[in-house]
Amino acid sequence: MPAMNQELKYQLAICLFPGVGPITAKKLIAYCGGAEAVFKEKKQNLLKIPGIGRLTAQSLTSKDIFNQVDLELEFISKYKIKTCFYLDSNYPSRLKPLDDSPVMLFTKGNCNLNHPHVISIVGTRSVTRYGKDKCKEFVKELADINPLIISGLAYGVDAAAHKSALDNKLYTAAVLGHGLDRIYPPLHRQLAEKIVSSGVLISEFFSNTKPDRENFPRRNRIIAGLSDAVLVVEAADKGGALITAYFANDYNRDVFAIPGKTTDTYSRGCNHLVKTQKAHLAESANDIKYIMRWEKSIKKKPVQQVLFTDLTNDQQTIVNILKENQPANIDLIVANSKMTFSKVTTTLLELELNSVIKSLPGYYYKLAE
Repeated sequence: MPAMNQELKYQLAICLFPGVGPITAKKLIAYCGGAEAVFKEKKQNLLKIPGIGRLTAQSLTSKDIFNQVDLELEFISKYKIKTCFYLDSNYPSRLKPLDDSPVMLFTKGNCNLNHPHVISIVGTRSVTRYGKDKCKEFVKELADINPLIISGLAYGVDAAAHKSALDNKLYTAAVLGHGLDRIYPPLHRQLAEKIVSSGVLISEFFSNTKPDRENFPRRNRIIAGLSDAVLVVEAADKGGALITAYFANDYNRDVFAIPGKTTDTYSRGCNHLVKTQKAHLAESANDIKYIMRWEKSIKKKPVQQVLFTDLTNDQQTIVNILKENQPANIDLIVANSKMTFSKVTTTLLELELNSVIKSLPGYYYKLAE
C-alpha cells in the first residue's frame, strides 16, 4: 500500500471506533504522535492517557475495524472523494482551533473553504414566501463582496440559500448529515450536482451513513464553525437553525437574525435570538457588512508588492501565505510556514508593528490594506 494510503488508513480508522469522538481522537493522536502510532501503542500506555478507559483502549487494539476502512478507501478512490485530515495544511482554518471540529472531512467538488468572507445561511424547512424573498435579497446584496455561502441542503431556507448563491454566481458549500454516497432529501439531487460544479459538498460521515436525526446537530456545528457569521432567515422557537446559532455563539461567531412579526410562527426563533442578545438584528445585508466590516472590501485596493521589498525571509514566507489564504488562522500559518510556533508569533508581531499585516479576532491575520 502506498505511504499516502497507509497514513489515510489509520486516519480513517481512528474515526470509526465507538466512543472515540473528535476530542478524544485528537487527544490520542497528540499523546501518541500520530494516527498510526495510536494503533501501535501498548494497551497499558493508552490507559495512562487522561480520559481513556479500558473499553476504549481495548477497542483500539482490535483489528476488526480495518475491514470497514478498506471499504471506505475503495469508495473514496472510485468516486474521487477528497479527504482532509485535521492536521493537513488545507484543513479549513476556521475549524482547526475548535476542540470538537471533525477529525476528517470528506468533500466532493472544488472550493476554497478558507475564503476571505464566509457566511452560513440557515432557517426553517417550512420557509414562507417572505423568508424566500429575504434570502434572495440578502444574498444578492452580499454578492459584491463575493462571499462563500454555506448551508445544509435541506428543504426551505437551506435550498433557497444555495440557489440564490448559484443565481448570483457565488461559491456555495453544502454540509451534509450523511455520507457522500447519497443525497438527502433525494429531491435535491439536481441541486447538489449544481453545487458540485460551483462549490463543494462536505461531510464528516463515512459512506453508508444514513441521514439519521442525531447526525444533524453534528452537521450544524460544522456549518457554524466554517463561517465568519451565521444568518438565520426564519426559524420557529425550536429547530436546527437555532442549534446552529447557538453553536456559532459558542464558537465566537457573529449571528444575525432577520426579524418578523411577533405573531408569525417562523419568526419566533429569530425574534428570540435578537431579544436575548444572541444575534444582531439584520434588516438588510448592509447591517452584516457594517458589523463584519466587510463593506471595506468592496473597493479594496490590491496590496502593492513594492511595500514588501525589505522583508526578512521569515516575514516574506508569512506574507506569501497570507496572499494565498487570508484571513489565515495562526495554526494554518504555522503548518504552511514550517516554522516553530514561537518563531511565527514573533514574526507576526514584527509584521504587525510595521503595518504589513493586521490581526483579527480568533488569532486570524490578513495583509494590511
